Amino acid sequence: MGDRWRVEVDRSVCIGSGLCVASAPDGFRLDAARQSHPVEDEADAAESLLAAAESCPVEAIRLRLAGSSEPVFPPD
Repeated sequence: MGDRWRVEVDRSVCIGSGLCVASAPDGFRLDAARQSHPVEDEADAAESLLAAAESCPVEAIRLRLAGSSEPVFPPD
């Protein structure tokens, strides 16, 4: 069994660029206010989720190991 990540979006920082949805369409959605939301609070570790977090222009996306909350991105 692979790692699971906790997916968090700081909506007070999110500018609604949509890059997360473009990088990981199964992982993120934009609401009517163009704020990003993870589709699931926890997901299997995936390159697309990491790419979405890395491409966020305001670093609103955080990935942590589920269970331990150890940071995956951005690293502490």
